[in-house]
Amino acid sequence: MSKLNQVKIPVTIDSKGNTYMDQLEAMMPKPETPKWKLVRERDGLTKQSVEVKWIEWDENGFFEATHNHPDIGRSLIMSPFNAFFTWQTTTITGIQEQREDYICFDTKNSRYELFKIK
Repeated sequence: MSKLNQVKIPVTIDSKGNTYMDQLEAMMPKPETPKWKLVRERDGLTKQSVEVKWIEWDENGFFEATHNHPDIGRSLIMSPFNAFFTWQTTTITGIQEQREDYICFDTKNSRYELFKIK
């Protein structure tokens, strides 16, 4: 029979019987500071993420590749890059303005501004 490795977490029980995990904060990963802010023009919807990527689609609408720069036909996806991503746009139909720390672009159904947070 194998023994399971168990993590022991120190707890404190106060006079009312409430239990507190003494070192929970030290054990939890620190959230990263967002570096990007996306604003949708029509309603002001705002999303933030640590990283962004630009998704290229094939002619059938299936994932083709990711890129570090926007282009017509690509979609923006905001981290984390898993099933729980922050936001994904429809494909870009036009780029209005682009700098290293800013881009204003149109998609099939919205206009967005993406800012690098300083």
